[in-house]
Amino acid sequence: MNTQRAAWCFAGPALLVISVFFFMPVLVALVMSLTDFDIYALADPRNLRFVGLRNYIELLQTPLFWQALGNTLYFVVVGVPLSIAASLGAALLLHSRFTWLKGLFRTAFFAPVVTSLVAVAVIWRYLLHTRYGMINYGLQELGLPAIDWLNDPHWSMPAIILFAVWKNFGYNMIIFLAGLQSIPDDLYEAAGLDGAGTWQQFRFVTWPMLGPTLLMVSILSMTGYFQLFAEPYVMTQGGPVQSTVSVLYFMYEQGFKWWNLGAASAVAFVLFAIMFCVTLLQLRFAKGAEA
Repeated sequence: MNTQRAAWCFAGPALLVISVFFFMPVLVALVMSLTDFDIYALADPRNLRFVGLRNYIELLQTPLFWQALGNTLYFVVVGVPLSIAASLGAALLLHSRFTWLKGLFRTAFFAPVVTSLVAVAVIWRYLLHTRYGMINYGLQELGLPAIDWLNDPHWSMPAIILFAVWKNFGYNMIIFLAGLQSIPDDLYEAAGLDGAGTWQQFRFVTWPMLGPTLLMVSILSMTGYFQLFAEPYVMTQGGPVQSTVSVLYFMYEQGFKWWNLGAASAVAFVLFAIMFCVTLLQLRFAKGAEA
């Protein structure tokens, strides 16, 4: 009994902080999504009305929401595999016994993660500039035509995906590197004695042993990429022709541009439901693969 009381004493302050700053705001947002909370309700709470599921129904009937959802899914489906591949490749490179200056490369690869997203997004805007950007300069040196990265609807989202992969792959690289270092060397020695080459060792030793790490990285990457906001906000402002409007950007405009806070709260919970379902699918797929 004394042990349980001591445990609650230690956990109590943390649980109180989590309840006040997480669960209560979530509950308030859920209630708000069932009302017509807008700028008029901010001026006078008596203007607030309960509307039930009307915000959700109107949201599903809004073409811009479906376009934002499509843009977000495009960003997730393309960006997450690219980010995982870049992270795993960098981790394998740093884990190799033939790599020199591992500390320098580890720092260089991880540096974009800890830099300000807004600052590097502004720099990437200049790198992607149609006439003066270094990327188009490199393309022209190779004899390729310049690309209007941020003003062409066909290239704006790939440009943001390229930036996001560069910005975030270092975080997952550290996780993969920890997973690689936890694999016993005996497994590689046994595989080498059986005649397994580099590819066979990766396929039958490294990849299966990285299964739990890969699952965690994929879930973390998926949840992060679904919350796309800062990149289009800084680089394209949702354009051109709304080709980079994400669900979170759409929610921001509803809540803080048009002050439809009830509708914005509904967007947040719809996004949460989508992320929750995708995470369940990932977990079920992982269990099926293990079986």
